[in-house]
Amino acid sequence: MDTAGRTQKPSFGQTEINWDKLDKTKFYVVGAGIFTGITVALYPISVVKTRLQVASHDAVEKNAMSVIKGLLKTDGIPGLYKGFGTVVTGAIPTRILFLTALETTKVAALKMIEPFKLSEPTQAALANGVAGMMASFCSQAVFVPVDVVSQRLMVQGYSGHATYTGGLDVVRKVVKSDGIRGLYRGFGLSVLTYSPSSAVWWATYGASQRVIWSRLLDDENAAPSEGKIILVQAAGGISAGATASFVTTPLDTIKTRLQVTGHEKRPTTKQVVRSLIADDGWIGLYRGLGPRFFSMSAWGTSMILAYEYLKRVCAKDD
Repeated sequence: MDTAGRTQKPSFGQTEINWDKLDKTKFYVVGAGIFTGITVALYPISVVKTRLQVASHDAVEKNAMSVIKGLLKTDGIPGLYKGFGTVVTGAIPTRILFLTALETTKVAALKMIEPFKLSEPTQAALANGVAGMMASFCSQAVFVPVDVVSQRLMVQGYSGHATYTGGLDVVRKVVKSDGIRGLYRGFGLSVLTYSPSSAVWWATYGASQRVIWSRLLDDENAAPSEGKIILVQAAGGISAGATASFVTTPLDTIKTRLQVTGHEKRPTTKQVVRSLIADDGWIGLYRGLGPRFFSMSAWGTSMILAYEYLKRVCAKDD
């Protein structure tokens, strides 16, 4: 139920809800609850992915299952939620910034490309891609400090990394050693990672929906069922997650290593790349690809289904 393209088919038009038709207050309030619930369900995947990316060459835990077993053995279930409080606290303002920028940019981008008379999937891909990139860029100001703090908590005491008493302790120590700029460590790589990733994700989602609908909609006068709409949106989310994770995992691995390394042994980007290649060859840049693919697909599909449901719930009555 994406808004990035206009269609000539009334049936597809009935699956779309435009930004100007939403009750914004209800959208943000209800959305905060829904997205927090999704975070609770899928957060452990992020912990596992992060630990795999920062593990030293001689680390005992070499795959996702061994990381999970190690966390459960040492910390129990809470070990899978290290840094969760920080992420939840920062998630609400980040989501508000992201979704507002996404929808407003999408509308503007669509108006700009309409005169070119492109195919519907192409229009959707371009408008969604531009919107996804801009939304990610705008939200990085809040997201990066949250990411730095939460990732340090995720890997504390693991593979030689420091330990902390909580999120505030991380902030205090980072600011003491690096100043405020320490909280924005890896900002450039975060922008280079998440903005293209968001662009690829939303472009793939928008285009794949149009392609799937073009195969499914035979009767132009019949509105698609709720179940069919959900299946198409889920398929679009999975396709988007697979594409984005493969394209951007190397940058994510480098960024994660830069953000969690202590001040006294801070490496450069080039040193991180050389270390990964020396340990595992070029495949080292794809450390954590499995969990990241699953994370992006699961997060993306859950998020987009919740997002589209939220838009239906918050649509204003005409």
